[in-house]
Amino acid sequence: MLEDAQLLDNDFDGNGSNRSWGTNITVSGTNYATSLFWQPLQNKEDPYSEVEEASEGVLDGADLFCIKGGKAPQFGICVSSDGYDRSTPVATVPLAIALSDKASFIAVFKVDEGWWYTCIRNDIILSDGDMLFLNENDAKEQFMSMLAVPDWGRKIAPASWGIEDTETHHSLEKILSKSTKVKLQKIKGIRGPKLYLIIGLSVVVFFWIVSSLFDMIFLTPSVRPMVVPIQPKIIPKIEKIPEIKPWENVYNPQEVLSECYMGVKNLVSIRPPGWEIGPIACTPQGLITAWTRKIGRLSWAKQALEQSSVPFTGYSFSDTGTSLVANAAIKKLSTVKSPPVYDKSTLINVINDQFQSIGQNISITSSNFTSPEGTIYNFVTFRFSSKYNPKIWSDLLVKYSGLEIRNIKYTPSGETWDYEGAIYAL
Repeated sequence: MLEDAQLLDNDFDGNGSNRSWGTNITVSGTNYATSLFWQPLQNKEDPYSEVEEASEGVLDGADLFCIKGGKAPQFGICVSSDGYDRSTPVATVPLAIALSDKASFIAVFKVDEGWWYTCIRNDIILSDGDMLFLNENDAKEQFMSMLAVPDWGRKIAPASWGIEDTETHHSLEKILSKSTKVKLQKIKGIRGPKLYLIIGLSVVVFFWIVSSLFDMIFLTPSVRPMVVPIQPKIIPKIEKIPEIKPWENVYNPQEVLSECYMGVKNLVSIRPPGWEIGPIACTPQGLITAWTRKIGRLSWAKQALEQSSVPFTGYSFSDTGTSLVANAAIKKLSTVKSPPVYDKSTLINVINDQFQSIGQNISITSSNFTSPEGTIYNFVTFRFSSKYNPKIWSDLLVKYSGLEIRNIKYTPSGETWDYEGAIYAL
């Protein structure tokens, strides 16, 4: 199958659950929410309808949000069932305010819960620029991939990484304490005219009750009350909701591969004169890439993006006007039930044998996690690089039940694809 495949470049030639991320960090005894999905806020006067629409169309099931003000207002949304609580302060907003002397920065902070990655470009939190990674390698790879984008005003990384030109002296405790806390609130909360109507009705009911009590106490003749026996209250037994297994609600891997392929193909076809596209990263949440200026003009790049058919969720130029970072959406993906078939040892052997048969190197790591109910779930993560595009790999990968495609990166300069994912095991 792979021997007969065409490279993606030829196509262009024509001019929790098991998660790798967490939700909360604790800094100096204060719990902060992280890993929100961020979007630009268009309607500052009445943001709630915009947030509610995004909760239904962009991040299905989102029921909590917060607002980031400033020069580039945004809103962040999240799903409470992922581990978020109402009234929890959001970490990214005070960080953005405290480091606002630089419009663009990228940072990773080592915290007790993992590695908190943040990425802000021209005062805009990128849609995937707020992520608490549980695995150090994942955080480092994300950080290094964004270093390819030029003109960062500040780069912060753990000292142990030894990355040149990065700052390591920042105290997260001091940074987060410098700004007013912005807290999560319910998306479906009652606000505006509805709130005023309810308050008005409540006042009317209150005075009616007071008036009725006054009549009963002072105007109604005394009558000996009839004693009615109190029936014992029967409390219904609450049935325990069965735990949802992580493989019962995974993004359809075939759709992820297909949508990432088409998304990358569309982005590569955008060729602003005098600008060069860099690596393109794709996850089930969308795509991100950057163009670097060689000899072109800013207006040419802007026109190329606006005239394309790509559904961009946001883009921004660097302060120097020499780079352009853009986020693009993919269609809403369906979810599937994909139960595991093999135990970990057998699964590793099956994968290695399959990839050895086609001469493809692959890196496999065995792991597990414990759910809040105390259930241990096993899985293996995999990484490999290839010259072949996702459509070619689709048939081979989707045959593994329990598969999750987590990240796909295409590097145009080397015409290579990097694949990352996980497969659940018994």
